[in-house]
Amino acid sequence: MGFRHKDIIALKDLNKEEIELLLDTADSLSEINRRDIKKVPTLRGKTVINLFYEASTRTRTSFEIAAKRLSADAVNITASTSSVTKGETLSDTANNLLAMKPDIIVMRHSISGAHEYLAKRVSCSVINAGDGAHEHPSQGLLDMLTMRQKFGKLEGLKVAIVGDITHSRVARSDIYGLTTMGAHVFLAGPPTMMPIGIERLGNVTVCKDMREAVDQADVVMMLRIQLERQGKTLLPSMREYARYFGLNPAVLALAKKDAIVMHPGPINRGVELSSFVADCDQSHILKQVENGVAVRMAMLYHVCGGEPVE
Repeated sequence: MGFRHKDIIALKDLNKEEIELLLDTADSLSEINRRDIKKVPTLRGKTVINLFYEASTRTRTSFEIAAKRLSADAVNITASTSSVTKGETLSDTANNLLAMKPDIIVMRHSISGAHEYLAKRVSCSVINAGDGAHEHPSQGLLDMLTMRQKFGKLEGLKVAIVGDITHSRVARSDIYGLTTMGAHVFLAGPPTMMPIGIERLGNVTVCKDMREAVDQADVVMMLRIQLERQGKTLLPSMREYARYFGLNPAVLALAKKDAIVMHPGPINRGVELSSFVADCDQSHILKQVENGVAVRMAMLYHVCGGEPVE
């Protein structure tokens, strides 16, 4: 099957076959990243604009590398160095960029729904690199690719997601993607960071105790506390958070022996997980970063109308 979407805004919008297509394509394209000369002419002549209204290291860099490895021209724009600082609206920014005839706009924005607003106003493709506390589809895809490479499947896996669920766009994309693919998601976090009704999103179980979520898990996904999105403090102290919801060797021992540890980054060592766990053999955090380039190559490829890669 071909990819039928002009834009990739949310994993909620994709069905199982479309997610599998993106993951299979990323698997195929990952071979390019291991070559001595990491470049193919697939998107030669295409222009990708990375428009980031929020700070980013991994996502922005990997989208830029992904575009360049497919031979597209990549242009990076940050809000702090653009006309946004002079009062330009998102709509005006989009219209001005569209006048330059880009093929894809990759955007990160602090407001949930900004990408849907943009996609309705431009003729080029739009890829969501994170919008508010809504979704982060490329992170969800690279998380699933990392799990599938380890276990050979997603269906039937027990995935524990621990931390600030309310403010995490990564958690939502992971929940939508993993439950669509047949995994069972267990959530744990402080009550002040657990949205009411989150279990209605799919095959999700909410746990009051982190240990219940981690027990016999195949994957333990730790999340960063989103202090910049909370607006107020929702926990007494970082020390107390680390005590009840931090991943240490004793808690990790409750998971399956071949379980993997994941984190979307950046890591707060000693808060959501200990340095020992972050650097142990079970940690797949850097593998996630590596897979991020391949997944974003696949996303760029398919919104440009690419056929399935053999």
